[in-house]
Amino acid sequence: MSDRGSVWAIVVAAGSGSRFGADQPKQYLMLGERRVIDWSIAAAREVCDGVVLVVAPDRSGDPEPTVDVVVAGGETRSASVRAGLEAIPDDCEIAVVHDGARPLATPALFAASVEAVRAGADGAIPGVAVTDTIKRVAGATVVATLDREELVAVQTPQAFRVAALRAAHAAGGDATDDAALIEQAGGTVAVVPGEADNTKLTHARDLPPLAAILATRAG
Repeated sequence: MSDRGSVWAIVVAAGSGSRFGADQPKQYLMLGERRVIDWSIAAAREVCDGVVLVVAPDRSGDPEPTVDVVVAGGETRSASVRAGLEAIPDDCEIAVVHDGARPLATPALFAASVEAVRAGADGAIPGVAVTDTIKRVAGATVVATLDREELVAVQTPQAFRVAALRAAHAAGGDATDDAALIEQAGGTVAVVPGEADNTKLTHARDLPPLAAILATRAG
């Protein structure tokens, strides 16, 4: 990949996981034989030339031998991504941003997002079809029913041209995902097929299903 510009991953794992209820952040819990974040790091390494791990400030000194750089995150997700961006090489062409709490994303999904950017998009996001009816509400009142044929549920890893991502973050804005900042800046964002198993670890009840899927893959 180096002849076309390097690709680096930014694995964001700086959250406190307060909703999870464990005695440590959920991304450090064991899932099978690895910690939750180790699955994301391993998938990223198969596709990317380097990996930056963004962690909470009090963990920035912890040894993480499977990544290239460890940096302290900020108070928001966007601030954490910006910290990761500062750590990737200046000649990096594509940055792939991934949530450390999505341990089941496959290397193939990382590669698909990268290739969509290689093909000309400013960014690429995995999306899966929305199967439930989605309604817009105001308070307790429905104000509109949305056409789910035009909707996707968005996942990570999300890939971006580094120049576009840096420019989108330059204003210091915040968003729930980086693609939103690219969109606001007028960039093009492609959608690649997401993976049904690529769910985010949010609650303790999510761990057993994730472990079961990993056991099936190993078998």
